[in-house]
Amino acid sequence: MADRVRIKIGGKSIYAEINSSQTARLFLKSLPLKLSLGRWGDEYYGNCGINASREEDARADMEVGELAIWPDGSSFCIFFGPTPASTNGKPKAISPVNPIGKIEGDVSFLKELPHSLNAEIEKL
Repeated sequence: MADRVRIKIGGKSIYAEINSSQTARLFLKSLPLKLSLGRWGDEYYGNCGINASREEDARADMEVGELAIWPDGSSFCIFFGPTPASTNGKPKAISPVNPIGKIEGDVSFLKELPHSLNAEIEKL
């Protein structure tokens, strides 16, 4: 059974399934986390203190609802739409990120939230 987390953001709770990558294991060990997130297009990101190396499956092209750790900035990322780096309407990170999981269900409400906010992440 895959690990799951709850992310409290914008007054709502969203749930995500976390993969079994090395970076995802580091992320799970760091929980619970309280983060300040900023917005870059339709991506929220914030320093989570995880110093991960770029994994073999690191990539910049992401899908809506994917979660990642950005090794270059020790940041947790939530992708929910195009970013300034996007060329095809899909989320794209500024440089390769390590995918760690995917949000279950609709994430469109994130588009209505402010430029910066706080989030809490806990393991279920």
